[in-house]
Amino acid sequence: MNKEGLLRSIAETGYNVGFGAKKNFATHDIVQKAPGLIGFLSLAVGVYALVYEPLTSKWIAATLVVLGITSLYVTHYDHNKDGYSNEGERLTALFYRLRDLYRDVQSTGDGDDLTAYRERLDAIQAEFFSASQSKQILFSDWYAHYKFFWQHQIEWIDEQKNFSLWRDKMPLSLMLTIAAAVLAIIAVGISDAP
Repeated sequence: MNKEGLLRSIAETGYNVGFGAKKNFATHDIVQKAPGLIGFLSLAVGVYALVYEPLTSKWIAATLVVLGITSLYVTHYDHNKDGYSNEGERLTALFYRLRDLYRDVQSTGDGDDLTAYRERLDAIQAEFFSASQSKQILFSDWYAHYKFFWQHQIEWIDEQKNFSLWRDKMPLSLMLTIAAAVLAIIAVGISDAP
């Protein structure tokens, strides 16, 4: 494998490891914060419903019940909350080792022997695949996209991958959900028209 191919392989592994770390942190954040946020919103709406009549509608009540059920769904992941955090930290450490390896390979000459660097990459990949948290919470992909592309320093990966907004940085499932919601709103608007 030549230098450019090795750099590309390191960047691709860096993407997988970094995104995996952020997905674990996203699941941890959702499991830790969502029940409290749902409880606060439900309580706030309940209090304001005492003084503002439109908040007593059936739609609002149904929405609060759905949020309560969502809170129950989230609690199924609570028992392993620390595991998600620990896995995120482990993968972040691998991510930084890959970044350093990438920079080491960048500093080599075109004719240098890359065998030692390839072995380091193989060792990191083996460590990455040795253990993982495969069960992630719903919407952790969306949150992980935000955490990876907008909060993480990934310029070294972008040098090889050339990320684009619509192809990489926006989750396809989010775009499809937004498109479906817009179409539903249009359809409701058309059906309500005189």
